[in-house]
This record gives sequence, C-alpha cells and structure tokens, in this order.
Amino acid sequence: MINCTIFNGMRMLRLTNIIKTNQTNSLASVRLYATHPKRFYKQTNVICTDNGYEVTLDHRKLKTPKGTLFTVKSEPLAIAVATEFDNQKEQIERSRMHISALCFTVLDNPNNLTKLDIVNYLLNFVPTDTVLFQNETETALQELQLNEWDPVINWFNKRFETNLQKTMSITPPYVTDEDKIRIAKHFQSFSLDTLHGYTFAVDTLKSIVLACAVIEQQISVEKAVTLSRLEEEYQLKFWGRVEWSHDLSQQDLQARLAASVLFVHFNCSEHLVQEKLLL
Repeated sequence: MINCTIFNGMRMLRLTNIIKTNQTNSLASVRLYATHPKRFYKQTNVICTDNGYEVTLDHRKLKTPKGTLFTVKSEPLAIAVATEFDNQKEQIERSRMHISALCFTVLDNPNNLTKLDIVNYLLNFVPTDTVLFQNETETALQELQLNEWDPVINWFNKRFETNLQKTMSITPPYVTDEDKIRIAKHFQSFSLDTLHGYTFAVDTLKSIVLACAVIEQQISVEKAVTLSRLEEEYQLKFWGRVEWSHDLSQQDLQARLAASVLFVHFNCSEHLVQEKLLL
C-alpha cells in the first residue's frame, strides 16, 4: 500500500530544503573545489563495463564530486554526459552541465533521500501548482490562463484519472486522498534515479501538471516554460522587458527543463544505442 502521508509544518519545509539542497550539493562541492577549471582532457569516451556505462576523459575515469565512480545503466545517458564534457571549451563550466549535475546528485545522494521522500515532496507540491492558481480580477489575464492553462489541467486529469481543481484566490485548492493516491502510484512506478529528474523538472516549472505534460510529450519544452511564465510575461507587456535579463532567464529555464526531460527518458530507456543501430 502506498504511503501518502503528507508532511506538515517544519517537517515539510525541511524535506523541501533537503531535496533542493540534494539537487545542487554535488555541483556546489565542485565549485568549491575549483571554479571553472581549465579543460584538462582532449577527448571523451563511453565504455561498457560489467556494472554499466562509464565516461572517460582521456585515460581518466569520470568521478562525482564525492569521488564516486561515474556509472549508469543507460548508454544514452552516459553518452549525454560525455557530450556535455566534450562540449566544454577552454574551461569547464559545470553550472551549465545540467545532465551531469543530475547524475552526480543521484550517485552521491548526499542526504540519503528515498523514493518515499521524493514522492511525498511531489505530492505536497500539487496544491501549490502554478497553473492551479488563476486570476479573477484581471479579465485579460484570466482569459489567457483559461485558454492556455486549462487544456493542460484537463489533460492531466484525464491522463491520471484525477479531479484537480483550480482556485481563484490565495487559498490552495483541495486535493482529495484519491487523487493523491493516483498521483503517488504514478511516481512510485519510477526508479529513484528517474524521480530526481521529475523533481528537477517540477522545481524548474513550479508545476507538476506542466512537468508531466512535457515529459509525456504533450507539450514542448519551450511551450512548458512559456506556460510557467505566463503571468510574468503578461505583466511585462505593461512594465517593460529587460531583454538581456528576461531572455537569459527563459533560456536557462529551457536548458534546465530539457536536461530533466532527457534525464527521465534516458533513465527509463536502458536499451543499447548499438542494438538500435543494428535494427
């Protein structure tokens, strides 16, 4: 039976902080060790071992910030990490290597998170979902949210047989126990590694509804980011746009989300690239 216990008060806040820290802890430790270190290798490669797939930087095997040997079960995922390292120029900008950072977080798991920890975190995120909070005072914004957000909410409810309702005030929408169980069952079906990717997507978009829609290829990465920034973009029409700031922010969100989507799909697909090429 799925445990759908909802953390409350300080315990929920603690779990939220732990998960967010867990996602960036490996990357942060690398930054402390060396900020933008020089590229010390000429080429990257992926090798197959008895334990899975590893990445080499010339003759050196890639390791996590904690010194754990980088090993994954998915060949496409290993290739993606090798590609990120191969795309570095004179310096290694790890802050832009989102897939590698996700892999390091999973392998090091500095806060020893379990599947139940992450599933409960995601369940607690549902009543705070961005697309469930809609505006009733500004007619133009309300119409925009109705046309853009409601179709995705309807898709989510149909896909997971839930009945999530939006709210027109600051009061969070009520989520039934039945809906929590259905959503929990979906996330419990994934590995711990994959759930880290889901969490990264949810935190990027501030929405489980949008995260599920983009991961299940109902909307594009660009569309998901646009929908997550709907109200902000609406307000910018009146207050003006700082192109270099807002554009960079949007591009960063797209990069983070694209990495999380790839991470989820690669972890769910452990097939060999070599076998696909032979078909």
